[in-house]
Amino acid sequence: MNGPLKERHLGGARAIILHRPHTVVAAITRQLTAIGLTVENTWPDLSANTMRADFIFYDADMGYDEQFPWPAGFSPMPLIALIGSEAPGRIEWSLKIGTHAQLRKPIGDNGVYAALQTARKLFEKERSLRAEIADLRNRLNERQTVVQAVLILVMAGHSEDEAYNTLRRMAMDARQTVEETATALVAKHGSQKITDLCQSKARHEL
Repeated sequence: MNGPLKERHLGGARAIILHRPHTVVAAITRQLTAIGLTVENTWPDLSANTMRADFIFYDADMGYDEQFPWPAGFSPMPLIALIGSEAPGRIEWSLKIGTHAQLRKPIGDNGVYAALQTARKLFEKERSLRAEIADLRNRLNERQTVVQAVLILVMAGHSEDEAYNTLRRMAMDARQTVEETATALVAKHGSQKITDLCQSKARHEL
C-alpha cells in the first residue's frame, strides 16, 4: 500500500473496483473521486497495480476465489464487499474472503465514505491482532527451545538450576540472548537426539 492507513485523510489513496461495467461502478467512482481517491475499475481479474491499492471494492455477487492473489482472509488491504444478493452461499463466501465493510446494491449518492472508514478501522485491528498472535507464537517457540536446551544440559549432568545458569553464562560469553544461545545449542544436538534424551530419561525414571 502507498502509506499507513492510520491517516484520517483519505485524499491520495488508491482504490480498485473489481466489478463488471455497471451503474454501481459509476456511483462508487463519483463518491471516491469526490473524497480525493484515485480510482481504477477492472473485471474479472485484478490488475498489476493491485498490491499498490489502499482499498478494494469487489462484487460479492459474482466474485470467486481465484480473483484474489492471496489466501482467503489475508488480504494486504481493506476489502469492501458490494452486495446485492442475500443468498446464504454468497454471504458466506464474502465473509470467507475477509470483508472489512460492505455496501448494499444499488449504490446511491452516499455511503462510500463510511464504508472506507469502517473498513480501514477493522483492517487495522485485524492486522494488529495478527501481529500480536505472531509475537506470542514466536515467544512460545523460544520458550520451548530454552526448555529443550536446559534438558540437554541436565542430561549432561547438571541440575535444572545449574543448567539454566550455564545457559545464561553461555549467552553472556557469546553476547547473545538466552533464546539465541538455546537455539544454537538445540540445533547442534538435533531434535532427534533431544527426543532420544527425553525417552532415555523417562525410562530411567520408571
